[in-house]
Order: sequence, then structure tokens, then C-alpha cells
Amino acid sequence: MSRVITKITRQKRNQQRYNIYLNEEYAFSIDEAILIQYSLTKGKTIDDLTIDEIAFDDEIQRAFNRALSFLSYQMRSEYEVHQKLKKLEFGEAVIQEALQKLKKLGFLNDKSYSKALLETKKKTAKKGPRAIQKDLEKKGIDQKLQQQVLHSFSEKEQLEIALQLAEKAVRNEHRKTPSQMKQKIQEMLIRKGYSFTIIEQVLNEIEFSKEEEEWIEMIRKQGDKVWNKYASKYSNYELKMRVKQSLYQKGFPIDKIEMFIEQKEQYNG
Repeated sequence: MSRVITKITRQKRNQQRYNIYLNEEYAFSIDEAILIQYSLTKGKTIDDLTIDEIAFDDEIQRAFNRALSFLSYQMRSEYEVHQKLKKLEFGEAVIQEALQKLKKLGFLNDKSYSKALLETKKKTAKKGPRAIQKDLEKKGIDQKLQQQVLHSFSEKEQLEIALQLAEKAVRNEHRKTPSQMKQKIQEMLIRKGYSFTIIEQVLNEIEFSKEEEEWIEMIRKQGDKVWNKYASKYSNYELKMRVKQSLYQKGFPIDKIEMFIEQKEQYNG
């Protein structure tokens, strides 16, 4: 069945959409791009099949426009855009067409997105390959593309960034023993996504030695906490053994521990 377009009006609330009237009655609204695509003008005759095609293409255009708005705030992966359109209740066929259009016009490119994400995570979060790979997985990036992008993150660059993190930790935690610092750095770099190979190289680069005055200050502060913790439960030999064991596990040398315990006994005696 064919019908004639008798009127076309622009919507007041959305200047990019038009109302189409067929045989003097409102029929549907469409995006300006679809109006131009089908060369819709007053007096033109269209059949039901064409109307269905227009409706489908208009839905694609609506999805495309919503995706563009979503992309205007920041770069997104294809998966993120797909999920957004799905949440907005667009059909799968419409979503796929909209995604293809976005990719064709250069608005959507997982390779460029992945490279940008890699650089951002390296510079702002100081993350290693394993952590960045998890970020890429969350964004729905193809595994093959993940590996291609991560391959550009050289071992040399990984070592430089990991070393910066370790040196900062040493500066901020200078009151910890070398053993405590090594453990802290190792745990931090594992969380950040660096391999054990990189971590080992970093630990070999860091100077962990302490001056005599530093040892005395550290064992005084940490030792007092340990002593007070066990003094309420134990006494005499058992107290000394508990304190000695705890401080040894924290990385204090035996001679420093013995000196500390002797001083505590003299003070408390």
C-alpha cells in the first residue's frame, strides 16, 4: 500500500528530528540524516516496505547518535559502546549496524583505544603489563590485540617505571627495616602487575643498607610496640623470646635485638 507525504515538520524539542505526515495524518518521526538519505519531500509517495526500511535505518541513526554522545566524553572500546546501547534497549541488529558505522567513520577503533589505555595506565597509575591486561580484558578487547599492544611495553620501560615506584616507597618508608622494605616493594609491584623477573631486578637496584643510628631509631620505635604488645601477656624468658622472634621476623639483626632487650630489662628492672 502506497501513501503520500502530505506534511513534514521539524520537532521543537529536537531540531534534528522531523515529523512525517502521510495522507494528512501523523505517521512517524525520523532523524534529519534519514530524511536526506531517502530524499523525503512533500508529495512523495512511499509504500509500506519503504516505511519499514526507513524505520530500521532511523533506529540505527538513533543508536549511532547515542553512541556518539557516549563517546564525546572520552574514548571507549567497542564492547563499552555495545553495552551502553544494549542498556538503552536497542536491538542487537541495530547495535551491530551502528557499531559498523562508527568504526567506518573512525569514531570507534579498539586498536587506538588499547594503545591510549596502555599509555594512560603506564603514566598515571604506573601499572605493569599484567594489571594493564586485566584492564583491557574488562574493556572487552580481543586477546590477540591485547598481546599486540602489550608487546610494545618493553622490559626496559617496565623496569624504569617499577624502579620509580620502589624508590618512592623507600623514601616514604625509610623507618622500615631492609627486610620489611623488600617485602613491601615486592607486594606493591605484584599488585601493580609487574613480573617476578622485573621485581627481582628492581630489588637488586635498590640500596637497602642502614646506618647504625637508623637501626637504633627503628628498633626503638618498632621494638617498643612489640614489647608492649607481649608484656601484657608474658613475662621473663617467654616475653624475651616472643619479642626476639617478632623483631627477627621484621628483619632486625640479632645483635640489635639483644641490645634492645637488654636495655628494656634494665629500664624495667
